Amino acid sequence: MRVIITESPAEVATIAADMIADTVQGKGKVSIGLATGSTPIATYKELIARHQAGEISFADVSVYMLDEYIGIDRSDENSYYRTIRREFAEHVDIDDSRVFSPNGQAESIAEEAARYEAAVRAGEVQLQLLGIGSDGHIGFNEPGSAFDSPTHRVILHPQTVRDNARFFSSEEEVPVEAITQGLATIRAAQHPVLLATGASKAEAVAAMVEGPVTAHCPASILQFHPNCTVIVDSEAAAQLDDREFYIAAEKQRRARTN
Repeated sequence: MRVIITESPAEVATIAADMIADTVQGKGKVSIGLATGSTPIATYKELIARHQAGEISFADVSVYMLDEYIGIDRSDENSYYRTIRREFAEHVDIDDSRVFSPNGQAESIAEEAARYEAAVRAGEVQLQLLGIGSDGHIGFNEPGSAFDSPTHRVILHPQTVRDNARFFSSEEEVPVEAITQGLATIRAAQHPVLLATGASKAEAVAAMVEGPVTAHCPASILQFHPNCTVIVDSEAAAQLDDREFYIAAEKQRRARTN
């Protein structure tokens, strides 16, 4: 696991945007996985600015969303499909037909989960952008999720509902179920890139990077991925015991490539 510690959230966004640009630019047809939430917004803004400056094209890129609420129409402003369109895809040259998400209003959620699992696997996601919840969840894989889980239906933890209430008019409006890529699905991506900023994520980051691999912290399974990158600001890195090593290791990596 590569851990990059930065001084600010802005640096997190810049480094993440660099990695996405390196993945898609000039590579032909590419699939990337995107996450919603507050943390990746700065990364999307950076990518939009680069696109508008003519530095990067997403014309051959397909996007796979991590998850979607059950019971919300795709056109609803609070659906994750609409969120990623509003915050990123509408501002670059990604065709709408290349933005894929689970259907939270499918007649059979089980069948929809299986369909989306097959679609993501067939897409062969090169880079999967991730955030992390304060309880260590990734996607909507809450504590206790099976490490070998495919895309599936989940009941959201009350803390997740409370955390997401800021995007709705009230907590009562937040859906309590969702379809999410499973931990096995996420791990199938060639390069998971997890972003975390702020002191509220410090405990989860420490558990993910340095704690035991346990279902109590779903993100900890990424310790077993051969090509995972974690990008955090100094506040989110505050509880890491080996901060000095991560900083020194990254400095050496950069020296080798210059």
